[in-house]
Amino acid sequence: MSLPEGLERDYPLARLTTVRTGGWGDYFARPDSAERLAELLAWSRSAGVEVGVVGSGSNLLIADDGFRGLVLKLDGLLASIEREGTQLLCGGGARLPQASARAARDGLTGLEFGVNIPGTVGGAVKMNANAYGGDLAEVLEWVEVTTPTGTDVRTPADLGFSYRRSNLRADEIVARASFALAPAEPETVKAALADMRARRREAQPSGIKTFGSTFKNPDDPRAEGKSAGMLLDQAGCRGLAVGGARFSQKHANFVENRGDASTADVIALMAEGRRRVRERFGVVLEPEVQLLGQVDAAPIFEA
Repeated sequence: MSLPEGLERDYPLARLTTVRTGGWGDYFARPDSAERLAELLAWSRSAGVEVGVVGSGSNLLIADDGFRGLVLKLDGLLASIEREGTQLLCGGGARLPQASARAARDGLTGLEFGVNIPGTVGGAVKMNANAYGGDLAEVLEWVEVTTPTGTDVRTPADLGFSYRRSNLRADEIVARASFALAPAEPETVKAALADMRARRREAQPSGIKTFGSTFKNPDDPRAEGKSAGMLLDQAGCRGLAVGGARFSQKHANFVENRGDASTADVIALMAEGRRRVRERFGVVLEPEVQLLGQVDAAPIFEA
Protein backbone atom coordinates (compact mmCIF):
# COMPACT_ATOMS: atom_id res chain seq x y z
CA MET A 1 0.00 0.00 0.00
CA SER A 2 1.44 3.38 -1.03
CA LEU A 3 1.95 6.06 1.61
CA PRO A 4 -0.28 9.14 1.60
CA GLU A 5 1.30 12.30 0.26
CA GLY A 6 3.19 14.38 2.83
CA LEU A 7 3.80 11.51 5.24
CA GLU A 8 7.26 11.59 6.86
CA ARG A 9 9.15 8.49 7.92
CA ASP A 10 11.28 8.04 11.06
CA TYR A 11 10.42 11.31 12.77
CA PRO A 12 12.17 12.38 16.05
CA LEU A 13 9.24 12.65 18.46
CA ALA A 14 11.03 14.02 21.54
CA ARG A 15 10.98 17.50 19.99
CA LEU A 16 7.17 17.41 20.10
CA THR A 17 7.03 17.05 23.91
CA THR A 18 7.71 19.64 26.59
CA VAL A 19 9.92 17.25 28.60
CA ARG A 20 11.93 16.31 25.46
CA THR A 21 12.15 12.55 25.98
CA GLY A 22 11.26 9.60 23.74
CA GLY A 23 12.33 7.95 20.50
CA TRP A 24 11.34 8.11 16.85
CA GLY A 25 7.97 7.62 15.15
CA ASP A 26 7.49 5.40 12.11
CA TYR A 27 5.18 7.94 10.41
CA PHE A 28 4.42 11.62 10.98
CA ALA A 29 2.04 14.10 9.33
CA ARG A 30 0.60 17.59 9.87
CA PRO A 31 -2.99 17.51 8.54
CA ASP A 32 -4.35 21.00 7.85
CA SER A 33 -8.01 20.23 7.17
CA ALA A 34 -10.70 17.86 8.42
CA GLU A 35 -10.73 16.16 5.01
CA ARG A 36 -6.98 15.54 5.11
CA LEU A 37 -7.25 14.31 8.70
CA ALA A 38 -10.00 11.84 7.75
CA GLU A 39 -7.88 10.57 4.82
CA LEU A 40 -4.93 9.88 7.11
CA LEU A 41 -7.12 8.16 9.68
CA ALA A 42 -8.69 6.03 6.96
CA TRP A 43 -5.24 5.07 5.63
CA SER A 44 -4.03 4.13 9.11
CA ARG A 45 -7.09 1.97 9.68
CA SER A 46 -6.73 0.15 6.37
CA ALA A 47 -2.98 -0.30 6.88
CA GLY A 48 -3.41 -1.50 10.46
CA VAL A 49 -1.29 1.38 11.74
CA GLU A 50 -1.86 2.76 15.24
CA VAL A 51 -2.54 6.51 15.52
CA GLY A 52 -1.35 9.02 18.10
CA VAL A 53 -2.04 12.75 18.24
CA VAL A 54 0.42 15.22 19.73
CA GLY A 55 -0.75 18.66 20.76
CA SER A 56 1.46 20.95 22.83
CA GLY A 57 3.25 17.89 24.18
CA SER A 58 2.76 18.59 27.89
CA ASN A 59 1.94 15.63 30.15
CA LEU A 60 3.06 13.37 27.30
CA LEU A 61 5.59 10.56 27.64
CA ILE A 62 6.82 8.87 24.47
CA ALA A 63 8.50 5.48 24.67
CA ASP A 64 12.28 5.57 24.49
CA ASP A 65 11.94 3.03 21.67
CA GLY A 66 9.59 5.40 19.83
CA PHE A 67 6.13 4.78 18.38
CA ARG A 68 5.37 2.11 15.78
CA GLY A 69 2.54 4.03 14.19
CA LEU A 70 1.34 7.35 12.75
CA VAL A 71 1.77 10.52 14.81
CA LEU A 72 -0.40 13.50 13.86
CA LYS A 73 0.04 17.16 14.75
CA LEU A 74 -2.85 19.37 13.63
CA ASP A 75 -1.90 22.38 11.51
CA GLY A 76 -3.36 25.05 9.22
CA LEU A 77 -7.12 25.45 9.60
CA LEU A 78 -7.03 22.79 12.32
CA ALA A 79 -4.84 25.10 14.43
CA SER A 80 -6.60 28.40 13.68
CA ILE A 81 -8.50 30.75 16.02
CA GLU A 82 -11.38 32.86 14.68
CA ARG A 83 -14.10 35.00 16.23
CA GLU A 84 -17.74 34.96 15.14
CA GLY A 85 -19.73 37.35 17.30
CA THR A 86 -19.41 36.08 20.86
CA GLN A 87 -18.21 32.66 19.70
CA LEU A 88 -14.55 31.69 19.45
CA LEU A 89 -13.97 29.00 16.81
CA CYS A 90 -10.74 27.10 17.36
CA GLY A 91 -8.99 24.32 15.52
CA GLY A 92 -8.25 21.29 17.65
CA GLY A 93 -4.54 22.04 17.29
CA ALA A 94 -4.85 25.67 18.48
CA ARG A 95 -3.08 26.33 21.77
CA LEU A 96 -5.53 27.03 24.57
CA PRO A 97 -3.47 29.90 26.11
CA GLN A 98 -3.49 31.64 22.71
CA ALA A 99 -7.25 31.14 22.44
CA SER A 100 -7.67 32.71 25.89
CA ALA A 101 -5.50 35.67 24.89
CA ARG A 102 -7.43 36.14 21.65
CA ALA A 103 -10.74 36.13 23.54
CA ALA A 104 -9.39 38.78 25.93
CA ARG A 105 -8.24 41.03 23.07
CA ASP A 106 -11.67 40.72 21.47
CA GLY A 107 -13.48 41.57 24.72
CA LEU A 108 -14.87 38.09 25.39
CA THR A 109 -14.93 36.45 28.81
CA GLY A 110 -15.33 32.83 29.92
CA LEU A 111 -12.11 31.27 28.65
CA GLU A 112 -9.65 32.97 31.02
CA PHE A 113 -8.82 29.72 32.83
CA GLY A 114 -7.28 28.37 29.61
CA VAL A 115 -4.33 30.75 29.79
CA ASN A 116 -2.64 28.44 32.29
CA ILE A 117 -3.43 25.13 30.58
CA PRO A 118 -0.36 24.37 28.44
CA GLY A 119 -2.14 22.32 25.81
CA THR A 120 -4.24 22.45 22.69
CA VAL A 121 -7.98 22.91 22.39
CA GLY A 122 -8.41 19.33 21.21
CA GLY A 123 -6.32 17.97 24.06
CA ALA A 124 -8.24 20.09 26.56
CA VAL A 125 -11.54 18.71 25.25
CA LYS A 126 -10.30 15.12 25.30
CA MET A 127 -8.94 15.49 28.84
CA ASN A 128 -11.75 17.81 30.06
CA ALA A 129 -9.07 20.20 31.27
CA ASN A 130 -10.06 22.78 33.86
CA ALA A 131 -8.04 25.18 35.99
CA TYR A 132 -8.41 28.13 38.39
CA GLY A 133 -12.13 27.53 38.84
CA GLY A 134 -12.89 27.54 35.10
CA ASP A 135 -15.07 24.81 33.60
CA LEU A 136 -14.50 23.80 29.99
CA ALA A 137 -17.93 22.19 29.66
CA GLU A 138 -19.67 25.44 30.65
CA VAL A 139 -18.28 27.42 27.70
CA LEU A 140 -17.87 24.63 25.13
CA GLU A 141 -20.73 24.83 22.64
CA TRP A 142 -19.87 22.05 20.19
CA VAL A 143 -16.95 20.16 18.68
CA GLU A 144 -16.36 18.70 15.24
CA VAL A 145 -14.90 15.21 15.67
CA THR A 146 -13.09 13.60 12.76
CA THR A 147 -12.90 9.83 12.39
CA PRO A 148 -11.73 7.55 9.55
CA THR A 149 -15.22 7.85 8.03
CA GLY A 150 -15.61 11.64 8.19
CA THR A 151 -16.55 14.45 10.58
CA ASP A 152 -19.56 14.89 12.84
CA VAL A 153 -20.67 17.51 15.37
CA ARG A 154 -20.99 16.67 19.07
CA THR A 155 -22.11 18.64 22.10
CA PRO A 156 -20.57 18.47 25.59
CA ALA A 157 -23.38 16.10 26.58
CA ASP A 158 -22.15 13.67 23.92
CA LEU A 159 -18.57 13.63 25.22
CA GLY A 160 -19.04 11.78 28.52
CA PHE A 161 -17.08 14.31 30.53
CA SER A 162 -15.77 13.30 33.95
CA TYR A 163 -12.73 14.45 35.92
CA ARG A 164 -9.87 14.77 33.37
CA ARG A 165 -11.66 12.43 30.95
CA SER A 166 -13.97 12.24 27.95
CA ASN A 167 -15.23 9.32 25.89
CA LEU A 168 -13.21 10.17 22.76
CA ARG A 169 -11.32 7.20 21.31
CA ALA A 170 -7.84 7.24 19.75
CA ASP A 171 -9.21 7.56 16.19
CA GLU A 172 -11.76 10.26 17.15
CA ILE A 173 -9.97 13.59 16.93
CA VAL A 174 -11.26 17.06 17.74
CA ALA A 175 -10.88 19.01 14.49
CA ARG A 176 -12.67 22.17 15.64
CA ALA A 177 -14.42 23.52 18.72
CA SER A 178 -16.75 26.43 19.39
CA PHE A 179 -16.71 28.31 22.69
CA ALA A 180 -19.77 30.41 23.59
CA LEU A 181 -18.41 33.41 25.48
CA ALA A 182 -19.82 36.69 26.82
CA PRO A 183 -18.95 40.32 26.04
CA ALA A 184 -16.68 42.11 28.51
CA GLU A 185 -14.28 45.03 28.70
CA PRO A 186 -11.02 43.88 27.05
CA GLU A 187 -8.86 45.53 29.72
CA THR A 188 -10.75 43.72 32.48
CA VAL A 189 -10.25 40.32 30.85
CA LYS A 190 -6.60 41.09 30.08
CA ALA A 191 -6.04 42.01 33.72
CA ALA A 192 -7.52 38.66 34.82
CA LEU A 193 -5.17 36.84 32.43
CA ALA A 194 -2.16 38.78 33.73
CA ASP A 195 -3.07 37.83 37.30
CA MET A 196 -3.40 34.14 36.38
CA ARG A 197 -0.07 34.18 34.53
CA ALA A 198 1.62 35.78 37.52
CA ARG A 199 0.21 33.15 39.88
CA ARG A 200 1.49 30.42 37.58
CA ARG A 201 4.97 31.95 37.33
CA GLU A 202 5.13 32.22 41.12
CA ALA A 203 4.13 28.64 41.74
CA GLN A 204 5.50 26.65 38.81
CA PRO A 205 8.85 26.20 37.05
CA SER A 206 9.27 27.92 33.69
CA GLY A 207 11.93 28.32 31.01
CA ILE A 208 13.05 24.71 31.36
CA LYS A 209 12.15 21.33 29.88
CA THR A 210 9.35 20.22 32.17
CA PHE A 211 6.72 17.52 31.93
CA GLY A 212 3.98 19.64 33.45
CA SER A 213 1.75 18.77 36.39
CA THR A 214 2.56 15.13 37.14
CA PHE A 215 -0.14 13.78 39.48
CA LYS A 216 -3.81 14.69 39.88
CA ASN A 217 -4.83 16.33 43.13
CA PRO A 218 -6.29 13.52 45.28
CA ASP A 219 -9.79 13.45 46.74
CA ASP A 220 -8.75 10.81 49.30
CA PRO A 221 -9.75 12.06 52.78
CA ARG A 222 -6.35 10.93 54.07
CA ALA A 223 -4.81 13.74 52.01
CA GLU A 224 -6.62 16.20 54.31
CA GLY A 225 -7.15 18.60 51.43
CA LYS A 226 -3.48 18.73 50.46
CA SER A 227 -2.59 18.99 46.78
CA ALA A 228 -0.39 16.41 45.05
CA GLY A 229 2.46 18.92 45.13
CA MET A 230 2.14 19.44 48.89
CA LEU A 231 2.06 15.69 49.53
CA LEU A 232 5.15 15.10 47.38
CA ASP A 233 6.94 17.98 49.08
CA GLN A 234 6.15 16.69 52.57
CA ALA A 235 7.21 13.19 51.49
CA GLY A 236 10.67 14.53 50.68
CA CYS A 237 10.38 14.63 46.89
CA ARG A 238 11.23 18.27 46.18
CA GLY A 239 14.48 18.20 44.18
CA LEU A 240 14.57 14.38 44.15
CA ALA A 241 16.29 13.06 41.00
CA VAL A 242 16.44 9.77 39.13
CA GLY A 243 18.87 9.79 36.21
CA GLY A 244 18.27 12.98 34.24
CA ALA A 245 14.77 13.55 35.66
CA ARG A 246 14.08 15.60 38.79
CA PHE A 247 11.10 16.84 40.78
CA SER A 248 11.31 20.63 40.60
CA GLN A 249 12.73 22.60 43.50
CA LYS A 250 10.00 25.15 42.86
CA HIS A 251 6.99 22.80 42.70
CA ALA A 252 7.33 19.15 43.67
CA ASN A 253 4.53 18.04 41.31
CA PHE A 254 6.54 19.08 38.23
CA VAL A 255 9.17 16.85 36.64
CA GLU A 256 12.14 18.54 34.97
CA ASN A 257 14.53 17.16 32.37
CA ARG A 258 18.01 18.19 33.51
CA GLY A 259 19.33 17.65 29.99
CA ASP A 260 19.71 13.93 29.39
CA ALA A 261 16.59 12.37 30.90
CA SER A 262 14.91 9.38 29.30
CA THR A 263 11.24 8.47 29.53
CA ALA A 264 12.33 5.56 31.73
CA ASP A 265 13.94 8.07 34.12
CA VAL A 266 10.69 10.07 34.33
CA ILE A 267 8.66 6.92 35.03
CA ALA A 268 11.11 5.77 37.71
CA LEU A 269 11.03 9.20 39.38
CA MET A 270 7.24 9.33 39.35
CA ALA A 271 7.08 5.81 40.78
CA GLU A 272 9.41 6.76 43.63
CA GLY A 273 7.42 9.90 44.40
CA ARG A 274 4.21 7.93 44.37
CA ARG A 275 5.74 5.28 46.66
CA ARG A 276 6.89 7.87 49.17
CA VAL A 277 3.50 9.58 49.33
CA ARG A 278 1.70 6.25 49.77
CA GLU A 279 4.14 5.22 52.50
CA ARG A 280 3.87 8.56 54.35
CA PHE A 281 0.18 9.36 53.96
CA GLY A 282 -1.54 6.20 52.68
CA VAL A 283 -2.64 8.17 49.61
CA VAL A 284 -2.24 6.64 46.13
CA LEU A 285 -1.55 9.41 43.63
CA GLU A 286 -3.03 9.08 40.14
CA PRO A 287 -0.70 10.09 37.28
CA GLU A 288 -1.75 12.93 35.01
CA VAL A 289 -0.02 11.49 31.97
CA GLN A 290 -0.57 10.52 28.35
CA LEU A 291 1.53 7.69 26.90
CA LEU A 292 2.62 7.08 23.32
CA GLY A 293 4.32 3.83 22.36
CA GLN A 294 5.26 0.87 24.49
CA VAL A 295 6.02 2.69 27.73
CA ASP A 296 6.42 0.45 30.78
CA ALA A 297 4.25 2.61 33.01
CA ALA A 298 3.11 -0.14 35.39
CA PRO A 299 5.09 1.33 38.34
CA ILE A 300 3.07 4.59 38.25
CA PHE A 301 -0.32 2.89 37.99
CA GLU A 302 0.03 0.02 40.45
CA ALA A 303 -2.46 0.13 43.32
